[in-house]
Amino acid sequence: MSEIIQVGKQAPEFRATAYVRGEFKEVGLSDYRGKWVCLFFYPLDFTFVCPTEIRSFAQNYAKFQEAGCEVLGCSTDSQFSHKNWYERDLKEVTFPVLADTSLKISRSFNVLVEETGIALRGTFLIDPKGILQYASVNNLSVGRSVDEIHRTLKAFQTGGLCPVEWKPGQATIKA
Repeated sequence: MSEIIQVGKQAPEFRATAYVRGEFKEVGLSDYRGKWVCLFFYPLDFTFVCPTEIRSFAQNYAKFQEAGCEVLGCSTDSQFSHKNWYERDLKEVTFPVLADTSLKISRSFNVLVEETGIALRGTFLIDPKGILQYASVNNLSVGRSVDEIHRTLKAFQTGGLCPVEWKPGQATIKA
């Protein structure tokens, strides 16, 4: 049994084959040390809600990169399934998409539905030191807000206390 993942603690290390712009590449969390990482899990390739989220991450990818954050997608599908789907339907995606066929990554981030072998819609923000700063998990039928994830990233990057509905550029709370 894996350790319980917890905000404020070291994020679980992982390494897997990723589909990246027509190629397969080995990708691990440690490859991004010194950068923020937005790791998002989605249930399956060739589904209905997933492409809406993935396209939103693709459309906002430059904003994440400008903030010094790499985006990594992940599902329990194989890299071959990713290649087929992304080249057919999601050509605009340029960030790495991990193939978690061993289920280890999904299990270590506590998003795996053991009975089905698929991941819930988990979203994790990991800081440059590898510390998990944000975790959110949705059930399968409801997509997440990429704008809210980006806003949350920018809030953490202020290093300050951010009030409700804080937006980038606004003042933080003075303690």
